[in-house]
Amino acid sequence: MHPSRQRLIVLAASTAAAVVAGTVGAVVASAAAAGCRVDYQVTNQWQGGFGANVTVTNLGDSLNGWALTWSYAAGQQVTQAWSAAVTQSGAQVTARNVDYNAAIATNGTAAFGFNASWTGSNPAPTSFALNGVTCTGAPPTDGPTTPPPTTPPPTTPPPTTPPPTGSGMQMENLDRGLVSVRSGSGNLVSWRLLGTETSGVAFNLYRGSTRVNSSPIAGATNYLDSGAAAGSAYTVRAVVDGAEQAASAPALQFGNGYLDVPLQVPAGGSTPSGESYTYSANDASVGDLNGDGSYEIVLKWDPSNAKDNSQSGYTGNVYVDAYTLTGTRLWRIDLGRNIRAGAHYTQFQVYDYDGDGRAEVAMKTADGTRSGTGQVIGSSSADYRNSSGYVLSGPEYLTMFNGQTGAIASTVTYDPPRGTVSSWGDSYGNRVDRFLAGTAYLDGQRPSLIMARGYYTRAVIAAWDFRDGTLRKRWMFDSNASGNGAVAGQGNHQLSVADVDADGRQEIVYGAATIDDNGRLLYSTGNGHGDALHVGDLDPGRAGLEVFKVDEDASKPSSWFADARTGQILWSTAASGDNGRGVSADIWSGSPGAESWSSAVAGLANTRGQNVGRKPSSANFLAWWDGDPVRELLDATRIDKYGTGGDTRLLDGSQVASNNGTKSTPALSGDIVGDWREEVIWRTTDSRALRVYSTPTPTSTRIHTLMHDPQYRVAVAWQNTAYNQPPHPGFFIGAGMANPPTPNIYLR
Repeated sequence: MHPSRQRLIVLAASTAAAVVAGTVGAVVASAAAAGCRVDYQVTNQWQGGFGANVTVTNLGDSLNGWALTWSYAAGQQVTQAWSAAVTQSGAQVTARNVDYNAAIATNGTAAFGFNASWTGSNPAPTSFALNGVTCTGAPPTDGPTTPPPTTPPPTTPPPTTPPPTGSGMQMENLDRGLVSVRSGSGNLVSWRLLGTETSGVAFNLYRGSTRVNSSPIAGATNYLDSGAAAGSAYTVRAVVDGAEQAASAPALQFGNGYLDVPLQVPAGGSTPSGESYTYSANDASVGDLNGDGSYEIVLKWDPSNAKDNSQSGYTGNVYVDAYTLTGTRLWRIDLGRNIRAGAHYTQFQVYDYDGDGRAEVAMKTADGTRSGTGQVIGSSSADYRNSSGYVLSGPEYLTMFNGQTGAIASTVTYDPPRGTVSSWGDSYGNRVDRFLAGTAYLDGQRPSLIMARGYYTRAVIAAWDFRDGTLRKRWMFDSNASGNGAVAGQGNHQLSVADVDADGRQEIVYGAATIDDNGRLLYSTGNGHGDALHVGDLDPGRAGLEVFKVDEDASKPSSWFADARTGQILWSTAASGDNGRGVSADIWSGSPGAESWSSAVAGLANTRGQNVGRKPSSANFLAWWDGDPVRELLDATRIDKYGTGGDTRLLDGSQVASNNGTKSTPALSGDIVGDWREEVIWRTTDSRALRVYSTPTPTSTRIHTLMHDPQYRVAVAWQNTAYNQPPHPGFFIGAGMANPPTPNIYLR
C-alpha cells in the first residue's frame, strides 16, 4: 500500500503520534532539551518501510563531535543511513556524526537521514538527547559560553543525502542480472560483470544445487548449459581469491527467448472535439527504483491521437507507469490535459540523482498533473488548450518524482521558460515546444538533470541538481545570450552526453554544437539541424571520441565525422538536402573502427570517409546480439547481421510492434540484464505486455556490464528523447578491440 497524500503533524514533547500506512507522513517532533532542538520528519512511507530526515539544532555551546539518541516504541529498525553513522540496540538508536558534520556552532545545525522498517504502526520518537542531554527546544538558562555567530544562517537547508564516498562517478549498485535464455536444447545463462570488479573475479554456476562448471568461469560471463531442461533454476556465485561468495538472486527465465512483462493499458477517451482515442505502449526506460539491485521499467503511454508539433488537434492525456520485470505496476502518473502528447513534448529521465541508491523519475509537468500517489500539481480544473489543441499559455513545471512510489519529490518552475511564443520562430507552437532531456555528470561525480527547449532557432539548456530533496538549477545556457549565438539553429531532434575533452566531466553534444560541463559554449560547427547523431570512440586509431551526424540543410554537408573535443571536421559528404537517417558503429570486421552510413549517401564509409562497400539494409538502431564484438543492425522488429553480400536475419520479433511511426524504434534497447550484450524491448501488438528479448548465443568476449560505463548509462537514460537513438559507450567495442578500461566509478 503506497502513500496517497501528505500531512504534517507537529509533536510536542508530551505528544505521541503515528503515521499509518496509506499516508505520507511529514511528522515533526520538537522534543525539549537544554541546548538543543530536534526536527524529525518522515519523508516517505511504504508498506513495511519508511524514510526520515533529522535536523539537530545546537542551542548551547559549540560542539565538535556529537551523538543523538532516541528510542522507538513500536519496534522500528533502522536499515540504512546517510550523513551519520547510525547504530541500534533494541529500541535504542544512536546517530553519530561523520567527519564533515562533526562541528555544530551555537545555533548551527547538522542533518542526516535514514531508511527504516516498521510493522503495525510508526509513531515518532517523543524524546531525543544530544551528547547525553535531553533536548527541550530551548537554550540553557545561563546562556551559551561562546557567542552566537554574527553571520546569518544559510538560506538553503543542509544536504540530507549521502555525499560521494569514492572517486569517479556514482553508479548503480546492481546485482548479477542473471538470466536463462532457451538456446536450442539447452539454456544460455549469463550475468553481469560489475564495473568495480577486477579481471581476477571468476564464477561458479549452479543449476539447483548442482554446480554445472568443472572449474571457475574466468572468461566471459555466460555459460551454455547444453541438454538442460527448459525452466531449470540457476544461481551464480562469484569466486574471489579462491573463495566462493554468496549466491545471486535466481535467474529470470526467458523460456521462449523472451520475457513478457504484463502491462495495464489505460482506458481510452474522447477529445473536446469528439474524437475517440486509445492507448499504446511507447518509449521506456529503466532504473533501480527500489534499491534492490535490479531494474524496473518506466513506460510512457501515448494516445492514438498524439501529434507532431507541426500538427494541430487535441490529444489524449499522457500516462507514465512503473513496472517490475515480473509485471507488478508500482504507480501511474497522469500528466493531465495541459501536457500535449507527442514525441517532442514529454522526455522523461530515470536516474538516481540524489545518490540514495534508488532512481527518481523527472519530467515536465503542468496544472492538473497527478502523481503516482494522487497528488495534484497546481489547479486540477485548469485547461490551457487552445482551439487548435496546443498549450501555449499557463504555468509550466519540472517535477522530480520518487521512483518507488511515484510521489512528488520536488516541483519547480520549468526552465527554459516559454516566454513569447513567436520569439521561437512561429506563432502557432511548432518550435516553442520542442523539448530535449538528458542526464550528465557535470561535476565528474554525481549526475545532473538536463532539460532543454528549442533547436530550430533559439536553443536553451538548463542543468539541474537534485540533492537534498530539492531541485536546484546549476546553470542555464541560452543561445540568445551574448557570445552564444553560434548555437542558434544547431540542435538535433535528440542530444548526446559524453566526456569529449577527457577532463572527467561530461559535456552535452547538442547536435552541431557542444556545451561544456560548466554551461559554456565549447564549439559549434555551424552545420545546423539534423535528425540523427552518434558519439563514441568511433575511430580507435585516433585519440578521443568522435561525432557522426546527418544534416537537413541543403547548403551544408549531408553527413560529417568530427573530433568530439574540438568540432574539427575530419571528413564529410556533399550536400544533398534533408538526410533523414544516419548510423555509425563497427558493423563489419573487414574495416577497422566504425563504419558510417546514411539515407542520402551511397555506400558504407570507413573512419576516413572512404567507401568500403555495400550500404546496410537499415539505418536505424543497433544492438550487440551475437557472440562477436561487432555490432548488429536493429530496425523495426528485427535484428540483422551485416554482410558484404547481404544481411543475415538473426531475430524476428514475434507478435510485437515498433514505436514512433516511420522511426520504427523499440520501446528500449540496452544492456538491461545478463552479460554485456544488449536486450531489446518491444511492445506486443496489443500493448498488453512489453516483450524483452535477450540473445541465445554464447560469447567468448568478457566485458563489464555496459551500464557501469557512464557514457553508455546516461545514453540509455536519454534514449527516449524525441527521435530515439541507440546508446554508445565511452570506449571502442568491435573487431580487434583492446581490453576495455576499468570504469572510474563508485556504487550507491
